[in-house]
Amino acid sequence: MERSDFLDEVRDVIRKSQLSGSTEKSYLDWVYRFMLFHSKRDPAQMGVNEVKEFLDDLQQKRKVAPATQNQALNALLFLYKKVLLVPLEHELKNIRLEKQLPLVLSREDVKRVLANLRGEFRLMASLIYGSGLRLTECMKLRIRDLDFNRKEIIVRSEKKGMERRTIMPVVLIPVLLRQVEKSRICHEENMLVPEFSGSCISEGIEAKIPAGFKDADSQFLFPSRKLTADPVTGQWIQHYHHESYLQKALKEAIVKAGISIRASSSTLRHSFAVHLLEDGYDIHTIQKLLGHKNIRTTLVYTHIQHRNRPHVHSPLDI
Repeated sequence: MERSDFLDEVRDVIRKSQLSGSTEKSYLDWVYRFMLFHSKRDPAQMGVNEVKEFLDDLQQKRKVAPATQNQALNALLFLYKKVLLVPLEHELKNIRLEKQLPLVLSREDVKRVLANLRGEFRLMASLIYGSGLRLTECMKLRIRDLDFNRKEIIVRSEKKGMERRTIMPVVLIPVLLRQVEKSRICHEENMLVPEFSGSCISEGIEAKIPAGFKDADSQFLFPSRKLTADPVTGQWIQHYHHESYLQKALKEAIVKAGISIRASSSTLRHSFAVHLLEDGYDIHTIQKLLGHKNIRTTLVYTHIQHRNRPHVHSPLDI
């Protein structure tokens, strides 16, 4: 079996499972690396022993982080269960590694990071921390996702047809209103382009919305600077900013703030959860705001909370 043909098959199954684009890229990479490790053997001719050998090599020889090893394991479990229809979960249930606790910033550190950002960068980072958004969720926000009356932000998954609501920081409302106006002006300029077909939509729903999102409320809150020409239709499409747009600015702000840990946009989201716990909000509320399917994912933050603020008093202070 040719490698390209097999990976095309894996890609098709991933897309039918409605996994994200980043997950698709990651899974395909791990499947390819797994095949290369075993001299391009057909995965259908391999099984548990070969998977263990590959993971042992990652752990012992390549010294990759536990989270990376789990990512590789998840990709191979998906391969055998969904593509080859030979589930290996039972045989590999004890091989899953413990993930490291997420990195979290103090409230003072968050303030220093935000103080070193300007304009859209500061607003994006403030939304990630203040509303608990993922980086991609922030980038994909549309005007219609801002509910100023209820002071909520709607986080939608166009592909899966799902949504959740999270809090809108009141302090950001004036800045958000200005950003909405900027997005509307950008949309008015786009409408002057005859070939403009609207803002981009997720794969899999083009049949439902063949003309794309062309109305003003469906435009991105953070639109990219230039329109992109569709290579097939020749029509012009409005995209949102690439993730690297904020990542680079945030990295520089973290350095300027004098923070030594390898913080990122995810660190701001983790900090949102821990700081809400410290303020007394219950774990199920935080789970809903973050959009976690499993409460166990959210419970990780309780370990960080207790580690950062031990409820133990010195006997000298009693």
